[in-house]
Amino acid sequence: MKVAVWDTYVKKENGTVMNFDIMVPDSQQNETIIYGYGREYLQSKSIVGYELTSNECAFCHVEQATEEMIQSISEKGYYVFELRNCQ
Repeated sequence: MKVAVWDTYVKKENGTVMNFDIMVPDSQQNETIIYGYGREYLQSKSIVGYELTSNECAFCHVEQATEEMIQSISEKGYYVFELRNCQ
């Protein structure tokens, strides 16, 4: 499976910047849905009310999915790869 990688940067209340990738099937191109996945992830980190836009989240590239990515995508539609300050 090929996944589209959406590079995402979110400034937290303490001033640090979270950086994570939202991976979706490469056929998924609806930004509204992808931003919704990002908001769902942020809520899981207790960051609520944050509106993702193209300023914070943009398509980056396509890559081959790992088994972990495929499992997450089949369960909830997306996979998040945490890069920086996601604790």
